[in-house]
Amino acid sequence: MFYGDSSHTLDDKGRVFVPKRFQDELSRAPDGTLVAYVSRGQDACLYLFSESGFQRALGELNTRVFSAEDVRGVKRVFFANTLRVELDSSGRILIPEKLRDGASLKKEIVMVGVGDRAEIWPKGVWEKYEAVNLKKLDHIDRVLAGEPPRSSG
Repeated sequence: MFYGDSSHTLDDKGRVFVPKRFQDELSRAPDGTLVAYVSRGQDACLYLFSESGFQRALGELNTRVFSAEDVRGVKRVFFANTLRVELDSSGRILIPEKLRDGASLKKEIVMVGVGDRAEIWPKGVWEKYEAVNLKKLDHIDRVLAGEPPRSSG
């Protein structure tokens, strides 16, 4: 399970260190290299999947009927913006420029564990998102039940 958050810096080549607790969730290629899948996510972030997590996400997509134009479009864009990456010997991944630009990633980023995946956020965007959503945590019972959180006013 991916959990916790940590701040990191993208180097000039677009590489970033993956925290050890996230590395522990990743799969190994036949040569022993750790591998992950990076894709465009929702809410201005990137998703970082393990091999098994990516296969589960793929299963979710493949169980849908892809007859509607918008659903076909989402599937096409998702896969066009997904890449299998290998961690280097320093535990870093290279985030392709197309994905960095799509998520507006600059120097300072945050990696956030979200159970079945990690997410990679621009630091300022994550800080604002977390501040807004921390307020909802007080009403997690209602949020999990699909109800709107109560106003705190």
